[in-house]
Amino acid sequence: MEIRYEYVRKRSDFGRPCSFSDFLAEVTVDIPPDPSLADDFIPQDPVDFAVQEGPVMSLHEVNTERAQVSIRGVNHVEGGWPKHVDPKNSELTTRYREEVEREEVYTKNVQRLGSLMEHYIRQNNTIDIYEEYFEEEEEEEEEEEHPSAKIINVFRDPNKIRRMCTHLSWHPDANRALAVAYCSLDFQDSRKDMSIDSYVWDLGKPYTPELTLKPSSPVVILEYNSKDWYHMLGGCYNGQIVYWDTRKGGLPTEMTPVEFSHRDPVYGACWLPSRTGTECLSASTDGQILWWDIRKLSQPSERLILDITREDQLKKALGAISLDFVPTMPTKFLVGTEQGIIVSCNRDAKTPPEKIANIFSSHIGAVYTVTRNPFFPKVFLSVGDWTARIWTEELMDSSSIMETKNHTAYLLDVCWSPMKPAVFFTVRSDGILDIWDFLYHQKEPSLAFKVSNDPLLSVRSQDNGQIIGCGTKMGNVSLLKISPGLCTLRKNEKTLTSTMFEREARREKVLQEKYRERQLREQERLRAQPEEKENPQEVFKQAQEDFFSHIKAEQRRR
Repeated sequence: MEIRYEYVRKRSDFGRPCSFSDFLAEVTVDIPPDPSLADDFIPQDPVDFAVQEGPVMSLHEVNTERAQVSIRGVNHVEGGWPKHVDPKNSELTTRYREEVEREEVYTKNVQRLGSLMEHYIRQNNTIDIYEEYFEEEEEEEEEEEHPSAKIINVFRDPNKIRRMCTHLSWHPDANRALAVAYCSLDFQDSRKDMSIDSYVWDLGKPYTPELTLKPSSPVVILEYNSKDWYHMLGGCYNGQIVYWDTRKGGLPTEMTPVEFSHRDPVYGACWLPSRTGTECLSASTDGQILWWDIRKLSQPSERLILDITREDQLKKALGAISLDFVPTMPTKFLVGTEQGIIVSCNRDAKTPPEKIANIFSSHIGAVYTVTRNPFFPKVFLSVGDWTARIWTEELMDSSSIMETKNHTAYLLDVCWSPMKPAVFFTVRSDGILDIWDFLYHQKEPSLAFKVSNDPLLSVRSQDNGQIIGCGTKMGNVSLLKISPGLCTLRKNEKTLTSTMFEREARREKVLQEKYRERQLREQERLRAQPEEKENPQEVFKQAQEDFFSHIKAEQRRR
């Protein structure tokens, strides 16, 4: 680069402030007018002028008064019932219907309206507007779409210290929001500055939570009230039961006192159908099932100890780790335990031991989830160890009627599809979501989708069955949209599923009877033979050979 000019200045003069001073005004240049220059100007001829016909207007701005708008919701429910009758409770509606039918006014009104209705029915039957003239031409069935899924949204824990997504709950109003319970279930996890908040996410705003729930202890489970959408139930890590009114903010409206609460974390909580919609149920690993009313949370209204020996002793109780209740069976509920046993309970029993109705020995480890089929309530699904199994209450003291294959990773949660009776979703510890359709494939899942590299702990489906929410161990909630073929009910699918369950139940019953006959024959054979003392060394050697042969066979298979 060539230097054109060099400025030289002393170093001491750099950065020196400028000093200004006041002087009187003085004339620097004075140029007087010169008339002789006027001869040099040439006048312009002709001259153009612009004329605008329209009037000249000025710009004005007017700001109208802002209208105050408020968002209001309307809940459309089944009408015609009194306030004390819950339309979802079949027992109450049947009882009220019988009372009305006994009244004389009911009989007179039916006789009066009968002739009118008969006239209009005959009028409608004269022409069949739904008549099909080309029934012989069957519509061509659409080609089956290949099962698929894609992630459409992800909610991330806004805190730096990540916690587990232990439970998901969809908002009852068109699933517009998702409540996520965040809690660390690791043993003695006492990381510094770890948050205890849980969040409600709006599906349209994935970056910031719609509502922050601030409990006194980390929340393990959250459930919306299907009758009153603003009420939310929570089970805490310290055993307390908390409920929120979301209209009042994220602080708890009321919580149970510690001395009357559970002694272990609350892993199961659900709302019960009642006239007021304020009753709820909770289960914990301390072996207790407690009934509550949110209007009075000072103490539980009822208590059940999960002692399968029916001695009602807390020291012999099984730890409850999952709970399921459906409104279609208002007196029964299922409890999954840490010991791998599923307990079917009946609330209407007179004594606490009689409330434990049936016992199912299901899994090797803990039963992480147990849930009834939304189409066939007597059929329920459980997940634990490496398998998911389907059971029926019609077969007592028997094994499952159907089950999935043994996976290499643990299965941690499961839920039924609300649209298809034979479809369910399982999540695994290797981050894979499996979609099973037992009506078509029983050995392999219809779709195995890799959601995350972290273990998946929770899964819940929307009411339309098309959006699936999966919660991970690192606090991320992924929303997946599945293909229409996995969430659309086909013709006769419900009938075929019912036939399949009945067939498998009969098969299991026959196998159970044959097994009992075989045991009886074996006992008779042992009684007829003289007693022979077995050599312990030979028994041990035979067992050792069988064990290693199974290991080698498994290695060859893999």
